Amino acid sequence: MLFGLLLISGGCASLPDDVQRQPSYALNDTHDTDIGSKLTPLLDKHSGESGFYLLKDGIDAFVARMKLADLAQKSLDVQYYIWHLDTTGRLLYDRLIRAAERGVRVRLLLDDLDTAGKEFGLHLLDLHPNIEVRIYNPFSHRGSRAIGFLTELNRVNRRMHNKSMTVDNQATIVGGRNVGNEYFGAVSTSAFADLDVLAIGPVVQEVSTAFDTYWNSPWVYPVAAFPSAQPVTQAAYDTARTNLSSFVEETKESKYARAVSESSLFNKGRLQPSDFAWGKAELLYDAPSKAQGGDISSATHIGPELKNTFARTKKELIIVSPYFVPGDELVEFLGELVKKGIRVRILTNSLAANDVGVVHAGYMRYRIALLKRGIELYEYKPDLDVIADNTKTGNRWSGSSKASLHAKTFAIDGKSLFVGSFNLDPRSVLLNTEMGVLFDSPQLVSELSQNFDTRINEKAYRLELVVTPADESESGFEEEEIRWVSYENGERVAYTTEPNVGLWQRFLVGLLSIFVIESYL
Repeated sequence: MLFGLLLISGGCASLPDDVQRQPSYALNDTHDTDIGSKLTPLLDKHSGESGFYLLKDGIDAFVARMKLADLAQKSLDVQYYIWHLDTTGRLLYDRLIRAAERGVRVRLLLDDLDTAGKEFGLHLLDLHPNIEVRIYNPFSHRGSRAIGFLTELNRVNRRMHNKSMTVDNQATIVGGRNVGNEYFGAVSTSAFADLDVLAIGPVVQEVSTAFDTYWNSPWVYPVAAFPSAQPVTQAAYDTARTNLSSFVEETKESKYARAVSESSLFNKGRLQPSDFAWGKAELLYDAPSKAQGGDISSATHIGPELKNTFARTKKELIIVSPYFVPGDELVEFLGELVKKGIRVRILTNSLAANDVGVVHAGYMRYRIALLKRGIELYEYKPDLDVIADNTKTGNRWSGSSKASLHAKTFAIDGKSLFVGSFNLDPRSVLLNTEMGVLFDSPQLVSELSQNFDTRINEKAYRLELVVTPADESESGFEEEEIRWVSYENGERVAYTTEPNVGLWQRFLVGLLSIFVIESYL
């Protein structure tokens, strides 16, 4: 009866059809801003090229966002899938508000999946005359996301996974990080090894165009279109602003604040021209209409373009994807690359490191097929040395017992690099909208390849396939087994089962691998 009532209540809800969306677009007259005037001479020296600075460290990634927000004089365009109300999330909200108080136009676009329980705060932000908040593909039933999944699964299962932050249409940060402590090296029960890129030059305009495409899309609604359960008043805003300011003051004495003050980027100050790698670049992004479903097309999906990019590989392809469910077609495609003499290396999460076990259940079906085709397969270990070291020495703030891979990056032929939000799984291909920058930079690709070569045995298990012929096996049939090879204290160790997880977890994931619906992963 309760289930039926939930369906009925959900069925009665619908999205408003009288929404007033005032179109707005990126500001182009920003060359006279502080950041614009400093970048213009540099960009003139690299005509037609964009500059890139990789943000590999979580704290540096947080510092970069804070500093860019402080530099903003005319506009801040911010687009995220997840924005937690934890330490880093609140500090960044404070920076957006400070920018608005200086007269900066702030456009904040969030996916609606993560706004549950946060609507009142978003309404208060939207109350500021220089801040507008919009949400992508909203749930029609505002009280419970669960009801939405029960009654509108086909629509609300399609989310906006994009991540970008663009300042004065002059500089942007694009990559895999959401906003939250676990992405920025702050106190958390888990930590993510992730990657963003700070970009300047022509590609910034492409990011702004993509943002405008989403912002003015019929799939995006002003948060004001959904009435708040609490009165949205100036007094409520003033109280919230005071509380946030108090929180910021208290945080200045925290261990995380000290860690930020010790970060390389914080102490470096302004980036120098020599810090950037330069090259041609292209922004790839899904159309916001991906939420309505339909056939996969290069006009609306970035998956086909990425596949074409992989197909142009001549020597080496490195794939880093935390959630990796290739499907039969991609397995065969990568196998054909290997047949051509191309080295294909893949890094994804081990079961112990994966924060979404059901995705691992989908991935594990393809491991033997990948290895049989000569593809090198690595699985990220759950513990990061830096976390262990910081815990032992007391540096920074606190350690985490678990760390997951979250970076999504592909390197092609020692020349081209993709950094973005796209995982090689059905969800990124079919359901979620994604974005990322594809750019030429032999310098950065060389760094990534060398890092892969020198640290992969330390950071990941290498998977090996052991084949026992039928005449040697106890069953009388040919047997194929995986070994997880690790180097620990200088010794080679081979595990015969998923390392660092218990029997019960292995059983559950193995069972899921039989029944899980792959297209929803």
